[in-house]
Amino acid sequence: YPRRARQGWTRFIPSWTVVLGSALTVGLVAVVSMVIVFAVTWSRLDVPQESEIATAQTSIVYWNDAETEMARLGDANRISVPLTDVPLDAQHAVLAAEDRSFYEHGGFAVKGFLRAAWANLTAGESQGGSTITQQYTKNAFLSSEKTYARKLDELVLSMKLENQLDKDQILERYLNTIYFGRGAYGIETAAETYFGTQAKDLTREQSAVLAAIINAPGLYSPDTHRYRLEARYGYVLDGMVAQGWLTPQERDEALGSFPEILMRRTAQTFAGPNGYLLAAVKQEVLAKGFTEDQVDAGGLRIVSTFDKQAQKAAVAAVKQAGPTTGAKRLRIGLASVIPGSGEVVAMYGGADYLKNPLNNATQAIAQAGSTFKPFALAAAAEAGISLDSQWPGSSPHTVNSYTFQNYANTPYGPSVTLLPGPENSINSVYVEVENRVGVTAVRDMALRAGIPESTAGWDTTDDLTFVLGTASPHTLDVANAYATFAARGVRATPTTLRQVRTADGRTLYTPTTTPERTIDENTADLVSHALQSVVTNGTGRPAQALGRPVAGKTGSTDDYRSAWFAGYTPQLATAVTFSKDNKAGSPVSLSGTGGMPQFYGSGYPARVWTAYMIGALDGTPVQVFTTPTAFPTGAGPLPPPPPAPTPTDPAAAPVTPTQTPPITRAPPAPPPAAKPTPKQKKPGKPVGTPNGRGHGRQGPPSSRP
Repeated sequence: YPRRARQGWTRFIPSWTVVLGSALTVGLVAVVSMVIVFAVTWSRLDVPQESEIATAQTSIVYWNDAETEMARLGDANRISVPLTDVPLDAQHAVLAAEDRSFYEHGGFAVKGFLRAAWANLTAGESQGGSTITQQYTKNAFLSSEKTYARKLDELVLSMKLENQLDKDQILERYLNTIYFGRGAYGIETAAETYFGTQAKDLTREQSAVLAAIINAPGLYSPDTHRYRLEARYGYVLDGMVAQGWLTPQERDEALGSFPEILMRRTAQTFAGPNGYLLAAVKQEVLAKGFTEDQVDAGGLRIVSTFDKQAQKAAVAAVKQAGPTTGAKRLRIGLASVIPGSGEVVAMYGGADYLKNPLNNATQAIAQAGSTFKPFALAAAAEAGISLDSQWPGSSPHTVNSYTFQNYANTPYGPSVTLLPGPENSINSVYVEVENRVGVTAVRDMALRAGIPESTAGWDTTDDLTFVLGTASPHTLDVANAYATFAARGVRATPTTLRQVRTADGRTLYTPTTTPERTIDENTADLVSHALQSVVTNGTGRPAQALGRPVAGKTGSTDDYRSAWFAGYTPQLATAVTFSKDNKAGSPVSLSGTGGMPQFYGSGYPARVWTAYMIGALDGTPVQVFTTPTAFPTGAGPLPPPPPAPTPTDPAAAPVTPTQTPPITRAPPAPPPAAKPTPKQKKPGKPVGTPNGRGHGRQGPPSSRP
């Protein structure tokens, strides 16, 4: 070779004898290799005892230490029954749905196996051609991993199982272990879960429904995909007719009488405050592409971001520092986020998820009030405006024909520096600041910090009320936005999920999002510098009890429809929200809650926040905020005041500065009883209420303490 009898390039074409010989050699080698692999697999595998059925089907959620178990999702719920207790119609329905030649093959169906192998080679993905014996083998002894090695193990074990057990024994074991959705394993539990009956009492129609679900419990769930279930129900009945187990007339009768299915009952796993955590984790796992079946029966090991100590502190803070009277239909939300990572370490969504599944931290909404003022402060710092710049402190005050008041119509003098603005929540200062830098700049800063543009009541016009917190965010949104300031301008996406892995430790998911810088470091440091003064000198004084540096802001709205305290240390940012709604879901006043006719963010919200942070940060080092490296020097709309006269100047007259009444801690003293007069709106300004449960826009808040 090359072939001497040929001329030119044809000398290099092998003869048919060479081609045939090579093909036969390759084929022989392949066959021998397959036989060897099969023989090795056969010799190394023994059929385990049924008691060795993997308990890994239960998915477990862990606290953030990845070791302490929080709860189990889709706990194995199985009661075994003998095959004699399963009606013949139920047996036939399952066979019609899953393996019509079950009593004819020896553990695997050649046609189905070859079809699956061809699909694997041509489509590039693993597909099933499994018999009931193979399904039982996989569920009882193997993982659900879709690989050729696992498929070979399944094939060998199925053949060995057929040699050890008769068909009825295999079918009985299959019916007692197969997953039917809703956390139900085995036909006995499935009968109870879906129909409130025992397996022995299942009707033909009920049996066909259960058989239809087996193939993909999530895809054919009566709770979410009833139309698919009804279609497969017909497929099962047709199969029973094709096998001679049902007459066409009996099928038609069954098609016309789809059985009634019980409503899904939520397991006690979700009871209490921790139910909100589990629901949030499960929702995020599903959002990452996992299926209901994987979560409920896939044996996942899910590591959450929730910290057990912090969560315990959150529940205790609400119980011990929250109001005990006038609390009917009261909603308290708490969310706590690690700056720079977005990990949610604690969340209070309500007292009991099973009684009220609406999460007060992630789903309920409330007008933000003065918690939006730091965004104006950041925009001002970015624009180069000094904290010592002068701004009007008058009340009432008018900006561009928009007339409004400070809380209780309190004047703070004709001129006040920018720094006392957040300390005393002075509306006149911040509306003027917003007017100077532009509503767009303040709104953009809120977005950059982490407030979603989808927030209820979000206004895209040049409405000066934006800085007063007319939008209604979720508690978690504000906590995450303040975490951006705590992280010195680095914003992260909130998450409750650290890792998802298999029962044998193989990682299936870890977060891939990267925090990004959205605000300049010095700008964020300036905001933290100013918000520390809110705690040391202003409306956030109750937070001083934490005993470490704190930056924070209170927020309240007209008619006390919501009250906030949001604040942070360098290592933890937390927001607390109080609100109430009526039976229709519309916001109502908090007045009278906890015996307080006037309900402020500096009261119960600040007390709950402080109690939580004390517990959550217990045992952690005290950290201090970074001092700004540069202070802007830009002026405000008013000239600086003249230098103070010396004591020897006979013209000097004593000046008594206007101050807000002091706020005490535990319990806070109520502010002055005088109620603010209704604020004037800009001419023609529409006021509406956005859709969404909780709290909508009710006009600009008075931004009380």
